[in-house]
Amino acid sequence: MRLASFEMIAKALDSSGVRYLVAGGLAVNAHGILRFTKDIDIVVQLVPDNISRAFTALDSLGYRPSVPVTATQFADPAQRQEWLQEKGMQVLQFWSDAHRETPIDMFVDEPFSFEEGYERALVKPLYATVSVRFVSLATLIEMKRNVGRPEDLSDVAQLSKLDGQDTNE
Repeated sequence: MRLASFEMIAKALDSSGVRYLVAGGLAVNAHGILRFTKDIDIVVQLVPDNISRAFTALDSLGYRPSVPVTATQFADPAQRQEWLQEKGMQVLQFWSDAHRETPIDMFVDEPFSFEEGYERALVKPLYATVSVRFVSLATLIEMKRNVGRPEDLSDVAQLSKLDGQDTNE
């Protein structure tokens, strides 16, 4: 994952008025735990206009969904629910020839109340050019617990120390 690409993505989303939150490994880093990550995990507010702006912003950087999905299809809640139930699709991956080292995973479902998550977000400036909203520490811990992969549980253990929680409860 390239930081320069992340900066371009954040600027494109921000200038397009996209409401989104960064999750995953980048959020772990933003909360102070150094961790390697190979992609950008984003949760966008799943309303049609916001989805359209997100697709357009990513398209401006050469990003395309890795499977043939349009913004209109992605904006359809019934379609997303079908992908979740029938295909187990948790994220829609975007790729770009210009940013090969920096794929993007966009959540197919909001894993939490977006409005609450947006209000509680950790906001950090990126090179003083754009402010990036990361999921809050509590939200990040909950998301990673729910996924339950070994690397996520390792993140939970480290993040919980920051939050003063005991992960062995």
